[in-house]
Amino acid sequence: MIYEPAEDSYLLQEQLKNFVKPGMKVLDMGTGSGIQAKTAKELGAEVLAVDINEGCVEHVKNLEIDTIQSNLFSKVTGKFDIIIFNPPYLPEDPREPEDSARSTTGGKTGSEVLNRFLETAKDYLNENGKLIIVVSSLTKGINKEGYTFKKLSEQKIDFENLITYLIESN
Repeated sequence: MIYEPAEDSYLLQEQLKNFVKPGMKVLDMGTGSGIQAKTAKELGAEVLAVDINEGCVEHVKNLEIDTIQSNLFSKVTGKFDIIIFNPPYLPEDPREPEDSARSTTGGKTGSEVLNRFLETAKDYLNENGKLIIVVSSLTKGINKEGYTFKKLSEQKIDFENLITYLIESN
């Protein structure tokens, strides 16, 4: 299942327009539909899109964007000016169908996938590199150690707030 763009995707996409500049090296982690990778490419960046889902990788390849299938950084090499991530961030809900849970559920508290990403993301940033992410107000337990988080935007939708952050390594 390919995660189709939704409110979180569009909120994150708006932030890219403020930070991505021509010639930058950008990594779109968990690319899904490729909306962020496509936007970064349109802004003149050199883009690599990554997803664990083979269907997503094939879909984004068709957009003429370099892609690799990888579980987070396991097959990623190189360093980037910006790493974008719209992670699965919702806490586990046993009522959610398994196929959609793979795209939306970030673990028991919602932060497990994001925390695994944060453990190694700084190793893939160029000097002065930045992370741009979107999470939910329902996501608990984000490990911010070693990073400075700056809230860029917040949008209320239904039962949660979506929040974009600019993150820099300390």
